[in-house]
Amino acid sequence: MTKVKKITNICCIGAGYVGGPTMAVIAQKCPHIKVTVVDLNEQRIADWNDTDLNKLPIYEPGLAEVVAEARDRNLFFSTDVGKAIDDAQMIFISVNTPTKTYGVGKGMAADLKFIELCARQIARVSKDDKIIVEKSTLPVRTAEALSTILNSTGNGVNFDILSSPEFLAEGTAISDLHTPDRILIGGEETEKGQAAMEALVAVYENWVPRENIVTTRVWSSELSKLTANAFLAQRVSSINAMSALCEKTGADVDEISRAIGADSRIGSKFLKSSVGFGGSCFQKDILNLVYLCRHFNLPEVADYWEQVIKMNDYQKHRFAKNIIDTLFNTVSGKKIAFLGWAFKKDTNDTRESAAIYVADELLQDRAEIHIYDPKVTEEQIFADICHCEEERRGNLLNSEATKDLLSRVIIHSDPYSAMQSAHAIAILTEWDEFKNYDWQKVYKEVLKPAFVFDGRNIVDKDQLAEIGFEVYNIGKGK
Repeated sequence: MTKVKKITNICCIGAGYVGGPTMAVIAQKCPHIKVTVVDLNEQRIADWNDTDLNKLPIYEPGLAEVVAEARDRNLFFSTDVGKAIDDAQMIFISVNTPTKTYGVGKGMAADLKFIELCARQIARVSKDDKIIVEKSTLPVRTAEALSTILNSTGNGVNFDILSSPEFLAEGTAISDLHTPDRILIGGEETEKGQAAMEALVAVYENWVPRENIVTTRVWSSELSKLTANAFLAQRVSSINAMSALCEKTGADVDEISRAIGADSRIGSKFLKSSVGFGGSCFQKDILNLVYLCRHFNLPEVADYWEQVIKMNDYQKHRFAKNIIDTLFNTVSGKKIAFLGWAFKKDTNDTRESAAIYVADELLQDRAEIHIYDPKVTEEQIFADICHCEEERRGNLLNSEATKDLLSRVIIHSDPYSAMQSAHAIAILTEWDEFKNYDWQKVYKEVLKPAFVFDGRNIVDKDQLAEIGFEVYNIGKGK
């Protein structure tokens, strides 16, 4: 029987939203294991190593404390990818897998170029056997491609490929990592594959009960991640579809969510209506699922899942259109204050944030957007707007039209200055602080009529209406 390898040295390629927090918690919970997180982005690694923990590249509640405990003890961040690979017994691949923007599968398939580059570098520098763990969200059968690349080097090194997708939610990542619903590990149904899985199980068993660690075949593990995100996104799009009907009929979407969420067969999670879901996974993973279904000639299945994305796009468009319609059918030259830019509270991640697409529609109508977010940087906001503009218009980022558009975006470090003299206020992220603002003071300083468009249903509508605001919620009749 193949002996289970005792892991004492782990390397993770990719210091992003998954790799950084996941490895920090593994290092915290396994002080006997050296954990090295590597990335080619020198600034990102410098930020992870900064003595000022407020400068960590990722904002996540509880992350700074975990990093402070483990860093320089058994948690290290480095740009020396080759050395970390060479030293490690187990290598986690946690690099970006964006949707392809070119060629076959453009707009749907996952772009695996970073995964392939990782595999080739691992194959090139490895001198002894390694366990490779897919941590990035990947299309089904990526492990097969990895295995082909890694095991074709001819240098006698053996690589065992495992799939262990991350199910953590941004904003609660540290608590999710400390007490996960389950850890999923997929591997080959061979003696060596089972031994590799048990080696990873042994790492997680340092703090996760064995009954919460699920082992499957590798293909099931890869598809489980896509399926989980598709199901969660489907719930959001389902309640958002009902929110449009609620507004027309005078029903209240929150009351409906409570009513159906009390049914144990349905449950209450992910039934919060909003301006639309964002984040790095939902849209990307559903598009990947759609691509797979089309590839395997399952058009009806592909159409079913694609509708979840269409519903989400419709919700963002509907929110932007409501602002324009309410402001007398034009926002040209008008100041619109955005509260929030991150795709959800308690993270600085803006990927696929609804705010980006709402801003884009309003900017096309020549609005002036004033943005405040407690954690997202000015550089990130401008990068998001430029990327959105580039996707829509092509490579015209130096055009006069783009310069004009960017000149109408103003970033604020103070929420009250963002809202001062605004024609309307749009709440795009559910940051808790927004509920506690001095709305009486805000009312005195905004233009009248004073409009608030609450895309997250977080402020007290009755309280604001009493002050004098006209409040528009998602899924609530007038």
